[in-house]
Amino acid sequence: MLYILVSFMPWIVYWVLCGAGNKLGIIVPLAISLLLIIPQIRKWDLNLMDITSVFYFGIAAITAFIFNLNTFVTNAGFLGYLALFLMAGFSLIIKKPYTLQVSKRDYPEIYWKDKSFLAVNNTITAVWTAIFLANAIIFLLFAIPLTVIASNVLTAFGIVFSIIFPSKAASYLASREFKKYDWDVVVNPQKPKEESEYDVIIVGSGIGGLSCGALLAKRGYKVLVLEQHFQAGGYCSSFKRGGFTFNTGIENVSGLWEKGPVAYLLNNLGLKKEELFARNSTEQFIFKDKKIDIGDLKKTIKQLSDLFPNEKENIVAFFDDAKKAYDECYSDTEIYGTPLPGELIVKVFGRKKLVDYPKEHPHFYDWANKTYKQKLDEYFEDADLKTILCIGLGYHGTVAEKTPGDKALFTRISYYLYGGHYPKGGANISESLKKFIENHNGRVLLKHKADKILIKNKEIEGVKVGDKIFRSPVVVSNANAKTTFLELVEEGNLDEAFLEFIKQLKMSPSAFMVNLGVDMDLSGYPTPILFGDKEGGFAIVINSNADSNMAPEGKSSISLLYISNYYDFPKRGTEEYSKKKKELAEILIQKAEKVIPNLSKYIIVQDAATPKTFERYTSMPEGALYSFDQSVGSERPYFKTPIKGLYLAGASTFPGGGIEAVVISGIICANDIYGWKLS
Repeated sequence: MLYILVSFMPWIVYWVLCGAGNKLGIIVPLAISLLLIIPQIRKWDLNLMDITSVFYFGIAAITAFIFNLNTFVTNAGFLGYLALFLMAGFSLIIKKPYTLQVSKRDYPEIYWKDKSFLAVNNTITAVWTAIFLANAIIFLLFAIPLTVIASNVLTAFGIVFSIIFPSKAASYLASREFKKYDWDVVVNPQKPKEESEYDVIIVGSGIGGLSCGALLAKRGYKVLVLEQHFQAGGYCSSFKRGGFTFNTGIENVSGLWEKGPVAYLLNNLGLKKEELFARNSTEQFIFKDKKIDIGDLKKTIKQLSDLFPNEKENIVAFFDDAKKAYDECYSDTEIYGTPLPGELIVKVFGRKKLVDYPKEHPHFYDWANKTYKQKLDEYFEDADLKTILCIGLGYHGTVAEKTPGDKALFTRISYYLYGGHYPKGGANISESLKKFIENHNGRVLLKHKADKILIKNKEIEGVKVGDKIFRSPVVVSNANAKTTFLELVEEGNLDEAFLEFIKQLKMSPSAFMVNLGVDMDLSGYPTPILFGDKEGGFAIVINSNADSNMAPEGKSSISLLYISNYYDFPKRGTEEYSKKKKELAEILIQKAEKVIPNLSKYIIVQDAATPKTFERYTSMPEGALYSFDQSVGSERPYFKTPIKGLYLAGASTFPGGGIEAVVISGIICANDIYGWKLS
């Protein structure tokens, strides 16, 4: 604002002196304008308002002193404000609001391309454009003293608006939609309840729902979890075949480092990480017949540098930038254990925290406002190196140019930085969370598929399961948002616009999985092994290398995963479906034999799962691995819904799919139900 006032000084002098009929009111402003513009010319950093001042007062001087006309003196108010109106309006037309150049002096570069920063400057410039036009009209139609009073009042309003609006605009833009859903439901855990009455009911027992339920149970809430399947955990569960144990989908978990949300959850509940997870010491990439071991970050950087010596310095710089960004994301998580989206930063920490977020988290903010491809292109020239660093993105249904930079930090880079972990026994973490809830006055009912979420006057009343009614003012749906709103919530409780938004959400890819029990000792192989060439989204996971209990001694449990489209498979139960499963399983086994020779000769147990299998057991539409598409521009519904008392937890909402992400959603849900209290 100070710099705007400095740029405005020639005009103030102009109106004061010319108002007294003095021609110096043209020469003095011209001199001031030239003094302001000279340093800008040297740096080639020109301010549109100062350029306009030089041209305007230059023309005025020529008119007054060469042609001896007093037009710019007698009509100083009208012509001056008209010129400023044209300048401000032109800046809006070319999409470079004139206040933006000035704002860049007050804010770090990280803000300059931010959408809200640009929107704020567009709004401020638009307000000043209207003020300049109004003042021009006032000076054209009215006389002193009304012109002076009115123009000064409008200008003072513009100054105050320019000071106050930026601090309020960011929070408004971040939370304006969320405020429609930000209701409060008072839950009293101390209030006596009937047997079928609960403080919170959770529909679905995925890790997001179980995390939320366990945290609330610890705080004294009476929690009920309803699960359709015969075991809890959703994708984070397991099954046995012929003495071998196989996970149903989760093979590599992030978020278990010191400040990670999964570590926070376990510590909060008194659960031991080493009993539930095993570190995947090495993740191997296979690219153009090259084997690249991803484990310790220093060793990874050395291996990549040896493969791409011309990119050595860039590799070090890239991972340094990525680590700073990832660590910044978790720099404010000591209080609530999780990063928060913009609308919750405003709600929990206040407006100023959101305004200061970019300068306090410059590296993370930079990643969040770029695609992964843009970050890779920023550092690297070699196409093969960039391809290697993209291996694994296929499991999330995205490619580098459509992957948000911050998503890449969570879904790929975090594994380089802090490694991945294998969930022991598949169901150990799920079973531990289930037992925690049950040991703290809660219940987890298996084989209890929710039929309807009960709603009255757009407020939650409970859940119906068969002929059973469970009452509660709060329901957390850990089911997919499409299942929640299109099947469990009866018609008439949601407006059409919201329903259309839910219907158009695109699902993420699914997978075809082949589980093998083999009479081979494969302990010398890494796990997981990801292919990154023509094989695309194909991985070999030797489960028994991470957890020896997954296979009998001397034998191995293996899972082969291949990214697949739900609609590529015929209807379940048909001959075509069985044929497709068998053919694809044979293809994947052949692919695996490129790494593990003669694998097919030692198979004892073989089982396969298609996207339709995943859908059957989890009720996830299309058997999607990460719920909705995670590409740039895709949206997820808020964790609070249009129905008072109905929450979402899991991959359907912020921040998306993956164990680390759904734990974050569960923590957020629990904190909101608890009122964001610290005790």
